[in-house]
Amino acid sequence: MSSENGQQDGGAESAPPEQLALIRESVRKARTPRAKPRTWRGAALAGELPVARVLVDKGVLHLDRYFDYAVPEELDADAQPGVRVRVRFGAGRHRVREGRREGGGLIDGFLVERLAESDYSGPLAALAQVVSPEPVLGEELLGLARAVADRYAGSLADVLQLAVPPRSARAERRPSPDPLPPPPAPAPGSWDRYEQGPAFLESLASGGAPRAVWNALPGPRWSEELARAVAATLASGRGALVVLPDGRTVARVDAALTELLGEGRHAVLTADAGPEKRYARWLAVRRGSVRAVIGTRAAMFAPVRDLGLVAVWDDGDDSHSEPHAPQPHAREVLLLRAAQDGCGFLLGSRHCTVEAAQLVETGWARPLVAGRERVRAAAPLVRTVGDGDLARDEAARAARLPSLAWQAAREGLRHGPVLVQVPRRGYVPRMACAGCRAPARCRHCSGPLQAQGSDDLRCAWCGREEGGWHCPECGGFRLRAQVVGARRTAEELGRAFPAVPVRTSGREHVLDTVPGTPALVVSTPGAEPVAEGGYAAALLLDGWAMLTRPDLRAGEDALRRWIGAAALVRPQSAGGTVVVVAEPTLRPVQALVRWDPVGHAVRELAERSELGFPPVSRMAAVSGPGEAVAEFLRAVELPARAEILGPVPLPLTPAGRPRRPGAPPPGEQWDRALVRVPPGNGAALTAALKSAQATRMARGGSIPVWVRIDPPDIG
Repeated sequence: MSSENGQQDGGAESAPPEQLALIRESVRKARTPRAKPRTWRGAALAGELPVARVLVDKGVLHLDRYFDYAVPEELDADAQPGVRVRVRFGAGRHRVREGRREGGGLIDGFLVERLAESDYSGPLAALAQVVSPEPVLGEELLGLARAVADRYAGSLADVLQLAVPPRSARAERRPSPDPLPPPPAPAPGSWDRYEQGPAFLESLASGGAPRAVWNALPGPRWSEELARAVAATLASGRGALVVLPDGRTVARVDAALTELLGEGRHAVLTADAGPEKRYARWLAVRRGSVRAVIGTRAAMFAPVRDLGLVAVWDDGDDSHSEPHAPQPHAREVLLLRAAQDGCGFLLGSRHCTVEAAQLVETGWARPLVAGRERVRAAAPLVRTVGDGDLARDEAARAARLPSLAWQAAREGLRHGPVLVQVPRRGYVPRMACAGCRAPARCRHCSGPLQAQGSDDLRCAWCGREEGGWHCPECGGFRLRAQVVGARRTAEELGRAFPAVPVRTSGREHVLDTVPGTPALVVSTPGAEPVAEGGYAAALLLDGWAMLTRPDLRAGEDALRRWIGAAALVRPQSAGGTVVVVAEPTLRPVQALVRWDPVGHAVRELAERSELGFPPVSRMAAVSGPGEAVAEFLRAVELPARAEILGPVPLPLTPAGRPRRPGAPPPGEQWDRALVRVPPGNGAALTAALKSAQATRMARGGSIPVWVRIDPPDIG
């Protein structure tokens, strides 16, 4: 038997490789070509609108544009504007097969629109996949994201990463509840304490779009008043959005809305809810099931339908500034939304920022304030302890508290809890000479000395212990605390009032509420818990530490933190007293004594207008290694009236501490330059900086240069 006969008798299983290849090829040609998700080679394209315009998820400025892709017929039904897609990105012209571009890595993106033909003359790659048929990017959200990217010299993809939460398939499969009918218009309630309060609510309920800067009275009723503004907007059949600084304030407004409207009428968007739950709530808003949204910073992009009101509470809080690129501020985003949607706007706070004063000064918004008689009736009595009082006070030199503060604490503890605000947490963060108050520095690296415990003096930079310190200025050997931390203050107050419980609230453990029984509550600024019935007294210690910060906003921020704490104290008619340890002649201290944050902001705005400082002017910060910053400034084509301030060296980032956005890495020396333009030139400035940064990235610049528009801390 020949070998040929043997192979024939063996059947197809013993066929040689050449014959099997011929069989596979014939079967392949006999079948209809099947589309493959990776390349869709041989697949037919959609009959109508076969081109998809896609925003790829590449947060680099030189790729901040749309790219066109072909739509396979099998994806035609799902590939609708607003859905998430995956595409091949990075294939060159040389990788073309059968008229289709192939290759490149898979990358996520959003389908923006469908077109009949493309402006691109070359072959198009096909959409690789429609991740989900759920449309998550509407025209309004896309327009807002583009406006934010242009204002902050950032990329659209970076903004959409902040605006659209990550997908959860299980959340998408669950249907959202049916929308509820509009509620009845609420009664004015405590809004009648303000001169134009009832008229503001009436305008919202009737479908109007009032714009107001609201200076809230002291006390806990602000959350109820904010809830009534939301309810009035819902009564008109429109939606409302409220952005709050932290989870504690969100919880208070959530409780007020639930009490006023019941369950199911509003959604809470915070990171604490978890990815799946937060995405389900976001989808309910996107689908129109819920018309009211409250949340923290990320909620500023919530896709509320038929928006009638956007509101932000406490716009001076640092939490409203997004740390991720392009670092937008919630106040500015909501201002863009109010202009884009033609809806109402409410900026509320117990204090008043310079930006809020500017909105009123320009006539864009109206003031929403109470009369002076109501302010005096709601505010506590404020007393001051200045440097002259401390010099004459023997107890202040030997103990933690001046005599006036000590007496106020002792008297307050007879009637309820007493709040003690300390600018720093920990034990004794910074030390100084007891005689001349010169800062205590390390002999090895000149870093600041701090006390971690009662007898442990170390350098905050190099960590070396310091034993025999003496002052190089006056030769003294005694140390005093520049700013005594919350832990040390609680320890000393516990010894002074042994029968009184002492509670602390700070970064590691923040209390939400405390009972109305006598107790000492030691808190850092912003972490003050709410006391049932209000505090009997408050002690605001080491005020000079906040006032002397090297920052343009030091006075404004100190007043904001003082008013935030003092507003939790009972009114003067109920015995409420506040003692602030700061020089009484300073403007922020006088504004606190008079309870006049609006007047303080107006005077600050006038001074900044004369000096050309923000927010009157627009400003950008350019930071990075010195040579890179200098090269960037030489390359950028700034507007004609632009002014460059600097560059100057930035402070070194201490090892072991978190790095702030735009700050140098630990151990590296960076420079920063400020670019300032007069009013009306902000758009030209951001466009020039964005163009220069995109050109630099396209050329492969490896040395980082940070560009931040309207930096909150400019020194």
